[in-house]
Amino acid sequence: MAEGFQNIFKIPELRRRLLITFALLAVYRVGIHIPTPGIDAEALKSFFDQTAQGTLLGFFDMFSGGGLRRLSVFALGIMPYISASIILQLLTVVIPYLERLSKEGEEGRKKITQYTRYGTVVLSAIQGLFISIGLEQMTSPAGAPVVLSPGWSFRIMTVITLTAGTAFIMWLGEQITERGIGNGISLIIFAGIVARMPAAIVQSIGMMGEGGIEPLMFVAIVAMMVVVVGAIIFMERGQRRLPVQYAKRVVGRRMYGGSSTHLPLKINTSGVIPPIFASSILMFPLTIADFLLKDQMDKHVWLEKLVGQFYPTEILYNVLYVLLIIFFCYFYTAVTFNPVDVADNMKRYGGFIPGIRPGKRTADYIDKVLTRITLVGAFYVSAVCVLPTILIANFNVPFYFGGTALLIVVGVALDFVQQIESHMITRHYEGFLKKGKVKGRR
Repeated sequence: MAEGFQNIFKIPELRRRLLITFALLAVYRVGIHIPTPGIDAEALKSFFDQTAQGTLLGFFDMFSGGGLRRLSVFALGIMPYISASIILQLLTVVIPYLERLSKEGEEGRKKITQYTRYGTVVLSAIQGLFISIGLEQMTSPAGAPVVLSPGWSFRIMTVITLTAGTAFIMWLGEQITERGIGNGISLIIFAGIVARMPAAIVQSIGMMGEGGIEPLMFVAIVAMMVVVVGAIIFMERGQRRLPVQYAKRVVGRRMYGGSSTHLPLKINTSGVIPPIFASSILMFPLTIADFLLKDQMDKHVWLEKLVGQFYPTEILYNVLYVLLIIFFCYFYTAVTFNPVDVADNMKRYGGFIPGIRPGKRTADYIDKVLTRITLVGAFYVSAVCVLPTILIANFNVPFYFGGTALLIVVGVALDFVQQIESHMITRHYEGFLKKGKVKGRR
């Protein structure tokens, strides 16, 4: 492995791509600390510490890398781009024009990417307007207003600043994807989540020194974290491989086909989309209640108890969370993977699954297998997402370990390492994920 890491810097192109990736991520992290004008930073920080935990604001703050807590120029993060991408994917199933574009190859993908950019700008402007209006109503626990000079001048400035910030992050992500290593959008989210880890580690060690966590319990928690990360890596790389045989066919004087391959079906086809959707839906009532129903909850005990059931530590919240994750796992898999199209493509090129008739029978078989492994993947994602509640409630863990953040961190890290591995192997260098040397000339 040590030799594999040394080989990274022997490849000029790979070294250049890595430097570009880290430089652009550094630009993103610097921008997180540039505040939007017109905000009392201390009052906003106090408000977040007091009320934003477990709400939609706290959820978005995690994906923005702490930018929303500071209301930096990158406060919206990359979430508008992700939302626009998901909306375009869903509309592709409904709108025939977008469906045709998705099947037109590179030109169609460029057009969809252009629509996604427009959608990102529109969503950023809408979110920026609502955030600016909400900020004018916020006060710190001490009663200090968050906005220094409320009004339309502040709102317009905030909308322009946040929209421009999101557009710049989108450009950074595209540059990383094109000129660097890995998926730029995913790496930006990864950088924002990982940036919180040093503070969480220091806090945990401090609590152990003060007696808040027993040393033996701390070691057990660390061991469990290692096991959980290992399980996530195993499940994220897990596949059900359906054997596919291609019949021989004669074209002119040459014979083609006769090869055997496989159709890989991932256990977790939907990735981190289901927990993102489920968290957003469940946190929405709590966020609305904090902003609009605060006075009503003080008067009506039943309303306060009802809203209290939507906190992450409550049983009702976790039951609904698991059910929504399972639903969205199936829903998103059905949107992004069409067994009928796969079966038709196999039949068109002379491919078939041994023992299964091509066409509709093949599509039904693929759908049956995909339904079963999606259930396994849904339970796995649910277990990882419920883990933080168990750790915080029962083991006094002072930070959020698990859930969507952990799935993103592990998944993006795997993809990043695999892309480095691919660059090394194609240039006849030994990688660091596989044992053995790759034969070839140097």
